[in-house]
Amino acid sequence: MSQGFSIELYFDPALENQVLKAWNVLARRQISTQLIEIESRPHITLFSSPFLDPAKLESVVKSFASKQEPLALSFSSIGTFPNEKNVLFLAPAPTIALLQFQAQLCEAVKKEGIEIGEEFKADAWIPYCAVAQEVPKTRMAEAFCVMRELKLPVSGYAMDIGLVEFSPVREHFSFELGNTVEA
Repeated sequence: MSQGFSIELYFDPALENQVLKAWNVLARRQISTQLIEIESRPHITLFSSPFLDPAKLESVVKSFASKQEPLALSFSSIGTFPNEKNVLFLAPAPTIALLQFQAQLCEAVKKEGIEIGEEFKADAWIPYCAVAQEVPKTRMAEAFCVMRELKLPVSGYAMDIGLVEFSPVREHFSFELGNTVEA
């Protein structure tokens, strides 16, 4: 049973490997393995919705991706949200280029008649890359200490954009930024 859909921004191999390294360290310490178990891929969620028709978005995302260039990213801090999901994440420097990229994507999605949730509107969206989910509250401090050992900032490029269904994660399609050929 699908829990929803997300449009995700994927990284170059070197940056993706840095995030995977964090996932693996947290898994080895038995702090959190959920992202590995659901077969996720390191990413920044640009948009998410509980219901949508992937076929309706494929041409929109393909067209959007073809007009974009790879996007410089620098994950410079570690954070968590004050909710029950206990997500630990790397936060990228919120550059104007990244914020505009996400806002323009949401505008393109909105033109297809798909509602944009409050958390993905331009003045509310918080970009982040999850490194652990459902971290036990009693282990959150330890998880932060583990993440502090990662040499920040971790920098690279966003190279692809894709639509996934979750959970477990199943990719419907992805496209390289700046390329009209499927990734």
